[in-house]
Amino acid sequence: MGRPRRTTDRRDPRQVGVLRVAKYLVTGGAGFIGSNLVHRLLEQGEKVVVYDDFSTGKKQNLAHVKRHPDLTVQEKDLRDRTALKRAMRGCDFVLHHAALPSVQRSIKDPFTANEVNILGTLNVFDAAKDVGVQRVVFASSSSVYGENPSLPKVESMLTAPVSPYAVSKLAGEEYGRVYYHIHGVEIVGLRYFNVFGPRQDPSSHYAAVVPRFVMAIQKNKSPTIFGDGKQSRDFTYIENIIDANLAACVASKAPGEVINIACGSRVTIAGLANFIASIAGKEISPTFEKPRAGDIRHSLADVGKARELLGYRPRVGIEEGLRLTVEWFAKNRR
Repeated sequence: MGRPRRTTDRRDPRQVGVLRVAKYLVTGGAGFIGSNLVHRLLEQGEKVVVYDDFSTGKKQNLAHVKRHPDLTVQEKDLRDRTALKRAMRGCDFVLHHAALPSVQRSIKDPFTANEVNILGTLNVFDAAKDVGVQRVVFASSSSVYGENPSLPKVESMLTAPVSPYAVSKLAGEEYGRVYYHIHGVEIVGLRYFNVFGPRQDPSSHYAAVVPRFVMAIQKNKSPTIFGDGKQSRDFTYIENIIDANLAACVASKAPGEVINIACGSRVTIAGLANFIASIAGKEISPTFEKPRAGDIRHSLADVGKARELLGYRPRVGIEEGLRLTVEWFAKNRR
């Protein structure tokens, strides 16, 4: 099946002042990744609509910009198709980051994960079709690779999800391809690898490893590692993710594709804990517990496709990103 023909304004939304200001809908805009996107877009002079039900997103993530004249916040559910379509009208780009996060949460409650992450994503794509937005960037996940042992992870390799969360993200990717090929909706899927940085919630039982480790170490507590600590991850600082989103909005060959976004390097979980402790000036050893269901052993991305299609190069490496993250949490203790 050939690619559909669709005329799209290829202007670069980052070139503020050269052409008219772009308008973005950010679903999940009060969450960790979403709120960082919102801050960058507003700094660049764009107009932003945040669509978030605040079930996991936090209003404090938008506290510094809540009175910004170019920001509109709509407290709505992703499963409300009518409200979603209404919020999307007049928007040029949709950055779809609303989801029920966490592998462990999805294992405990696969039905809600299915409703929010699959039905909600389908609602976004269908609304984009009806409203006629220029492009949708969809936040997928490296979890879709599952326990495929091959490293590095390349987009063409077999996916093998081992959690409902991963299944939901893979379903979103496939719906994106379908809506692109059948309806001509320009959808780009970005497979994120272990994103970390400012505004990431450390307090939840389902919190990601970096904020959990940072907060534990700053409180002089031993960080907990599930497993032997030799498992490895390709950690990606938030600013790299934002760069990739903006590039994905305008890259001419990106629609209909899924693309790894990472640093292309990895660190063990034990090594991560030790490095964070070193940055914080602490001598704290981790505590080890049994591995958790759904957690994969190793993850490492091949970012060649991102480099080719998006011109993506990670500006912030893991060491610099961890330093910035530790500094942010030290200044913004929760």
